[in-house]
Amino acid sequence: MAEKVTPRSEDYSRWYTDVIQRAELADYAPVRGCMVIRPYGYALWENIQSALDRRFKATGHVNAYFPLFIPMSFLRKEQEHVEGFSPQLAIVTIGGGETLEDPLVVRPTSETIIGYMYAQWVRSYRDLPILINLWNSVVRWEQRTRLFLRTTEFLWQEGHTAHATYEEAEEETLRMLNVYVDFAQNEAAIPVIPGRKSESEKFAGALRTYSIEAMMGDKKALQSATSHNLGQNFAKAFNIQFLDRDNQLKHCWTTSWGLSSRMIGAIIMVHGDDQGLILPPRLAPIQAVIVPIWHSDAERAGVLESARALVGELDGMRVKLDERDDVSPGFKFNDWEMRGVPLRIEIGPRDVAQGNLVLARRDVPGREGKIIVPRAGARQRVEEMLATIQKDLFARALAFREAHTHAPCSYDEFKAAVEDGFARAWWCGNAACEAQVQEETKATIRCIPFDQPGGTGPCIVCNSTATEQAIFARAY
Repeated sequence: MAEKVTPRSEDYSRWYTDVIQRAELADYAPVRGCMVIRPYGYALWENIQSALDRRFKATGHVNAYFPLFIPMSFLRKEQEHVEGFSPQLAIVTIGGGETLEDPLVVRPTSETIIGYMYAQWVRSYRDLPILINLWNSVVRWEQRTRLFLRTTEFLWQEGHTAHATYEEAEEETLRMLNVYVDFAQNEAAIPVIPGRKSESEKFAGALRTYSIEAMMGDKKALQSATSHNLGQNFAKAFNIQFLDRDNQLKHCWTTSWGLSSRMIGAIIMVHGDDQGLILPPRLAPIQAVIVPIWHSDAERAGVLESARALVGELDGMRVKLDERDDVSPGFKFNDWEMRGVPLRIEIGPRDVAQGNLVLARRDVPGREGKIIVPRAGARQRVEEMLATIQKDLFARALAFREAHTHAPCSYDEFKAAVEDGFARAWWCGNAACEAQVQEETKATIRCIPFDQPGGTGPCIVCNSTATEQAIFARAY
């Protein structure tokens, strides 16, 4: 199976698509720009969803559902918002054979319909805060699409909250960004840089947007999640008001935040290799695959008995026993490597006789990734190995990002830096400098990191005094 995958060094984009299709994560749908997420890919999404949902509920959020269709008149109430999304809207103008008086937009995001409903629910400061999360799909009419990274319809979660004060809303915005940092680094094993978006890159209608940015295997950036302080823009547009403790009528402060199925694309590109996927154990649909090996019918029964007993010993883990007898062990090895299963456990007649197992790490190819361990205490050894793989995947991704992150001192050095990954440079805050960079290098400001050196420095473009550094990179 691995021979069918285009090498990353030859054509990274083709490699990415090959891996998705060969590993059966997703396929192209008959609708332009859409995809079918296959069971293996959806199982990965379910694990992402579960890990996030657990974190959301631990911070007091609850799940709800809002309609797919949003009146066009709602979007027009927040002008900056509708202008930002206008080129991507899918609009229903006919329903039941009749022209609709108020066309319906197929949900591109839910701020407007959320705002309408919150206005019905909020009357007093006692009704606040509202902490709601949605698991749904959205539609944005993209011109250029790529599986998982940018499709016309995609899956995501979108949190929407309402608060009594700016300070509470800002605290919520940053809290949820930190939830995404925790998830990306501890579950997906992807190092991320949290920071603030520039004015030109912020969400349409937001007061302030924060994001986490990750470096992919081709050294491009991927915006992996965002969190927005919406200020009072949507509250004023939809008249979300409450009677405060001082008996004054006030507008709420609202937030929204989201992470989408493009996280699957990030996992593929950060960890994958020429043999296919490499999945972090905490998210992998199958954490360990047991491959029994026999050479005759006489050996088959004893090997399978031992393998099935091991499945029981590993109860609670996501384990697969590959009992197929119509393909060779080598085919099975390649098959599960393509699917990125973190750990392969081999059991042959000799292993059964000697009371051993062979553990093979997906992230360490060849003989170097194989060890022979005693069968006794197998559960503990498998758990330890999975934890080590999880930790090593993160460390490897971090080392790769650090090796391709540069601190240029001149504009010429800057241009070379964004050819090779991230450039961390002083920026004066002027949109003209930002636009010049994008025009001349195709790089954009990914974020203004929270981690700042302090002091001042010369803007990498115009040399005027700057008080902040920004991460510049070419991005998906």
